[in-house]
Amino acid sequence: MDFLVYHRDRPGSGDLRRALVEEHWSYMDGFAETMIARGPTFDESGEVLTGSVHVLGLPDPAAAWRFAFEEPSYQAGAYRDVLVRRFRNDLGRTMWDFAGGRDGDDRYLAIGWGPAPGPEPVVPDSGDLIGCGALLSDDGEAWLGTAVLVRAAGVDAAREVLAGHRYDAVEVHRWHFGGRRTEDQG
Repeated sequence: MDFLVYHRDRPGSGDLRRALVEEHWSYMDGFAETMIARGPTFDESGEVLTGSVHVLGLPDPAAAWRFAFEEPSYQAGAYRDVLVRRFRNDLGRTMWDFAGGRDGDDRYLAIGWGPAPGPEPVVPDSGDLIGCGALLSDDGEAWLGTAVLVRAAGVDAAREVLAGHRYDAVEVHRWHFGGRRTEDQG
């Protein structure tokens, strides 16, 4: 089962986050084999941390909640809130498989929230999608929204990836490839 976990920073917690980065990475190292995507989100300037997103395979919802709430920065009070949602990996790959590479300031997380559980839109892969999938109800049956990691020419272009679909709201965050660099991951 795959899950999207998005820890949203508490305002002013940047120093605490930076102080805990090694603990955070060490914690995430324990989940490296099941990680589909990961990385920090930033404000529009690209300078201020706003959160940390992880997409990974875990055995069940209880394991996803443990992953989210045992994370060191969460335990230390760096995060304001946490989104935990079932995720269907529509691309069937990890972020490290993205042909466009991991570097660049033109990466975004866009989350489109559906108006109510219902039929889900299809997001076509233009070659700029790094990750894409449905956000699902806890039982995995109902579509609630869509999350994409995308290379785009700006916030508006990232939002356009989900435009034309049935969303109540679309939020867009600057995003960078996260984690340690390894030979396997570029």
